[in-house]
Amino acid sequence: MKHLDRIFSFLNAFRGIGFAFATQTNIKIHAAATVLVVLAGFFLKISLTEWMFLSLCIAAVVAAELFNTAIEIMADHFCPHYHTKVRRIKDCAAGAVLITSIGSAVAGLLIFIPKIIAVFD
Repeated sequence: MKHLDRIFSFLNAFRGIGFAFATQTNIKIHAAATVLVVLAGFFLKISLTEWMFLSLCIAAVVAAELFNTAIEIMADHFCPHYHTKVRRIKDCAAGAVLITSIGSAVAGLLIFIPKIIAVFD
């Protein structure tokens, strides 16, 4: 029975990811950026270490976006009308996504700019 529960846990998680991709524009933007980063990584032949950093950054941004989506859904469910504290909660969750995205963009630039410069030298 434990194995079946574990399988259902994974199915639930994938359903949540699917819901976010079906309903959230920002996660689609992050997915498009991921495709570009992966293509650039292959084209510029980044190292294994650089792939590890980029993978962690991609996972962190997607996870932050999923947490933000969950927080927004929960807040809207329990407080369907406007409330200042709920607005602050949502703003903080969105801020977490922004910080994660900026940090990931900086990491990407640190990896890719030297390689792009090397291509043109």
